[in-house]
Amino acid sequence: MLLWRSALLLAGISLMGLLFQPFFGWSTTLLVIIAGLVGMLAYHLYNLHRLNRWLNDPTPQSIPETMGSWDAVYSKLYRMVRAQGKNQRMLSAALDRFVAAGEAMPEGVVVMDEEDRIEWCNPRSMQHLGLDRKKDLGQHIAYLVRQPAFQQYLLNQDYSQPVVLRHVAGNDFVLSLQLVPFDSTRKLLLTRDITQLERIQTVHRDFVANVSHELRTPLTVVGGFLETLLDMPELDAATREAQLKLMFEQTQRMQRLVEDLLTLSRLENGVEGREERVDTPALLQQLASDAEGLSQGRHTVSVMKETDLCVRGNYDELHSAFGNLVSNAVRYTPDGGHITLSWQLEHGYPVFSVTDTGLGVEAQHIPRLTERFYRVDRGRSRTTGGTGLGLAIVKHIAQRHQAKLEVKSEIGAGSCFAIVFPANRLLEMEDAILAK
Repeated sequence: MLLWRSALLLAGISLMGLLFQPFFGWSTTLLVIIAGLVGMLAYHLYNLHRLNRWLNDPTPQSIPETMGSWDAVYSKLYRMVRAQGKNQRMLSAALDRFVAAGEAMPEGVVVMDEEDRIEWCNPRSMQHLGLDRKKDLGQHIAYLVRQPAFQQYLLNQDYSQPVVLRHVAGNDFVLSLQLVPFDSTRKLLLTRDITQLERIQTVHRDFVANVSHELRTPLTVVGGFLETLLDMPELDAATREAQLKLMFEQTQRMQRLVEDLLTLSRLENGVEGREERVDTPALLQQLASDAEGLSQGRHTVSVMKETDLCVRGNYDELHSAFGNLVSNAVRYTPDGGHITLSWQLEHGYPVFSVTDTGLGVEAQHIPRLTERFYRVDRGRSRTTGGTGLGLAIVKHIAQRHQAKLEVKSEIGAGSCFAIVFPANRLLEMEDAILAK
């Protein structure tokens, strides 16, 4: 368009010069034509200068205003710049959304170029791999993750399966790392914390092994005695009675184990029980009587009741949880020891606790006491008749009541197991709120 307009203007100047030639002569006509050409050239040079200056800062607001053929050029440039700005804003918004999504991902994400150099990483990958986004951009990933398994993973270039690493960058994480090529030159390194999954799998393996072990011992005893009875039908009455008594004890042990397993399975599967008013002071007295019956005079059992408040919960579950704590205290407290059952308010929270003067538990064992089949002293636990599931059941029941199990123990000074309920479990407080 600019060339056409310039050609037409040049043709117009030439035509006017030819029209005026008869009147002014060739000299004047040529001067007029040259002057017109010079003016047109100056006009274009001036607009080229303005265009060049605008290109240093090409914003729609700073496009020069003019007229003639250059007006069409600047108008087209204005539309192009507006469209480019819109596209740039859309791309920028899309990039911001991508970055925000990457920043919020629960898994680690590292973007790497074709040479496995880091271009970008999100906060979770920095936590997993010990990366620093300010210092490590442009660094080769192999320089920062130096574990041999990962080095071999990069070397093999088989990214169909992840590689599992432990203790990366001094952390206790168990990480799953997988490379995902997403174009011809770049890769994504995805990191996932599988520590909990590994722990669950370990617990599952241990659980199966422990159940098998716990059942094998009484089954072996019962089977052995039955075999003896079959092979020796003429046993004397005293021997037969002793063997039958031992078989009965072992079958009771297996029955307790199966019942505890069923209880734990029901709790873990989230089967909801009916909630009701639990008369905790009355339950406390009943548990004290049960403790005296289980102790058979070998211990001193006392009750410390500082409040008559009741709680909202499932009676059977709370009876089971409290009973497990009481029976543990009786089992693991030497003869002549003292056991105290307490129901009180501590800072507005209802607390049931069982305190004993037993041998105590070392500090490193306390966090694992609620694991299934975890025993501080495996031999001593078997002689007391425990299944190894009692505290696991207590923990789950406490959690179902939004309570927490607290354990304090000292070697040689005894232990205190307490279930701390939330304040809203108190019925009197709840009734007072509803009355308002």
